[in-house]
Amino acid sequence: MVPVEVGSGSLRRDYYTEEDAEVNQRLHLDLLEETRENSQLRLAAYQQHAARYYNKKVKGQLLKVGDLVLRKVMPNMKNPQHGVFGANWEGPYKIKAILWKGTYHLVDME
Repeated sequence: MVPVEVGSGSLRRDYYTEEDAEVNQRLHLDLLEETRENSQLRLAAYQQHAARYYNKKVKGQLLKVGDLVLRKVMPNMKNPQHGVFGANWEGPYKIKAILWKGTYHLVDME
């Protein structure tokens, strides 16, 4: 006696033909590049939306010559003996000159 689940066929299995499967596979392969492009466009739109949302909330800081600032310590400049408790910022430094927007010539306080 054969269990009912094994003996009963499904519509997909009963009407399966090799030619239809091959045609459907070629159709999906043709549409694959279009699907990839659409996902890239959606990703770019999402990134633009996220950047717009972030930039809307950020207030720019205008710095002038003579202002005191802290400089971020880059990972390659950190003291390995300090580990994770090392300083993330160093300074204070004084702005000596503005080279161009966002780039400054810093001088130590001494």
